[in-house]
Amino acid sequence: MTKLEQIQQWTAEHHASMTYLSNPKTIQYLTGFGSDPIERVLALVVFPDQDPFIFAPALEVEVIKETGWQFPVVGYLDHENPWAMIADQVKQRHVNPEHIALEKGQLQVARMEALAAQFTSPRFDLDITSFIEHMRLIKSEEEIKKLEIAGKWDDFAFEHGFAAVKAGKTEQSAVAELQYALMKEGIMEMSFGSLVQAGAHAAEPHGATNDTKFANNELVLFDLGTVYDGYISDASRTVALGTPTAKQKEIYDVCLEAQLTAQAAVKPGLTAAELDKIARDIITKAGYGEYFIHRLGHGMGMSDHEFPSIMEGNDLVLEPGMCFSIEPGIYIPGVAGVRIEDCVHVTADGSLPFTHTPKELTYVG
Repeated sequence: MTKLEQIQQWTAEHHASMTYLSNPKTIQYLTGFGSDPIERVLALVVFPDQDPFIFAPALEVEVIKETGWQFPVVGYLDHENPWAMIADQVKQRHVNPEHIALEKGQLQVARMEALAAQFTSPRFDLDITSFIEHMRLIKSEEEIKKLEIAGKWDDFAFEHGFAAVKAGKTEQSAVAELQYALMKEGIMEMSFGSLVQAGAHAAEPHGATNDTKFANNELVLFDLGTVYDGYISDASRTVALGTPTAKQKEIYDVCLEAQLTAQAAVKPGLTAAELDKIARDIITKAGYGEYFIHRLGHGMGMSDHEFPSIMEGNDLVLEPGMCFSIEPGIYIPGVAGVRIEDCVHVTADGSLPFTHTPKELTYVG
């Protein structure tokens, strides 16, 4: 059964008149067509007993056909009403939708209301989000191969990024150099905004790369990822410029122990919560528990943050083919921030990482 047939079967089993899919990554996963429609409307409409269709901006129609998509494609121009056109396509199939299934975590309320206005009292009481999350949870061998290639380019980026760290240069300059090196090799897309943070700036886990200058005797945090054929990499390393203080080195060593221990513990049968606890207990025992302020990890694949969350309270049992990050961090304001991360895929008896840049403290500059 194909992925689309699984969606069609779910639609039938839940007595939905149709399923309206609007997450571009979901559409790419199901059809092979990847695009960021920005403000325009992109949708995949699936029926329980008829062929699906893709609704897209007119400028994407030929590209969709080139992917090998075998079902109808409907394009619209910017001045046209997309909701009326979608409704017309539905009505042509003799469907008056009473129950419309959605990805409720993704669709904007305004768009849901615009779609609803085209039909007579439709109900949006079905959410297919969880079903799709579980479809994407177990990666195929082909998907894992793509993730491995993306991981190799992450290692390449680390090498060039580390070489760019020099006292007096800025975080932004290091990002520019590593991304330029990737672009020269044909890797044109990052999976998220590359993050380089120097010294105390790294204590902001969701901070952004800026014009902070590198200085001697501090730690520098890298967090970056690439995209290969629709699949991403994601990894973090923290390196030393000069000689870190004893406190900074202690933080690093604790974080490294937590990351290595948790990664070595991954195996089928362990729960996500148990894995989070393994790393968190090490950091807490060392006296830094209050500075580990996020989950241990997140799923990854076509997106850099996917289901599941590797965190307290999640009793999901790990299975072969699951892919997720292991990224403990310690962030002490005014002192330093350390995060060490590999993404892994669960195997029959353990796990294998997608990135291989050494995790013992590297000295740069």
